[in-house]
Amino acid sequence: MVSVPFHIRESVMKAMVAALAAVVVALGGVRADDKKIDPAKLIGKWELTKSTDPKAPKGATVEFTKDNKLVVVAEIEGTKREFTGTYKVDGDKLSVKLKFGDAKDNEDTDTIQSLTDEKLVLIDKDKQQNEFTKKK
Repeated sequence: MVSVPFHIRESVMKAMVAALAAVVVALGGVRADDKKIDPAKLIGKWELTKSTDPKAPKGATVEFTKDNKLVVVAEIEGTKREFTGTYKVDGDKLSVKLKFGDAKDNEDTDTIQSLTDEKLVLIDKDKQQNEFTKKK
């Protein structure tokens, strides 16, 4: 796999985490305040539709599987890229680990701000907000 610059990897990771959070929100109907998020509700495909981070790859998708794996597809510098990894939900925290070819895995944890049947909103460590919508 082609080496991906750190700033791009970070944006993809943020998008992935946001997508995961969106899945939790869309399927759960649970408020993040309740901290009773069922990881099984993340299963499915989510699209990054809005972000306060100008580097976030809008339109990127994150697909969560029932075996805690995920696939992120994003267009980076005009080229469609696919990344795989794993995820974990603990309370209102969504942790994601993405693989980038031969480079060290990229790990990140975001806070699930809100969760509804259709949207997931995540807040990253830099206080950037990422919103995902469940794909039909």
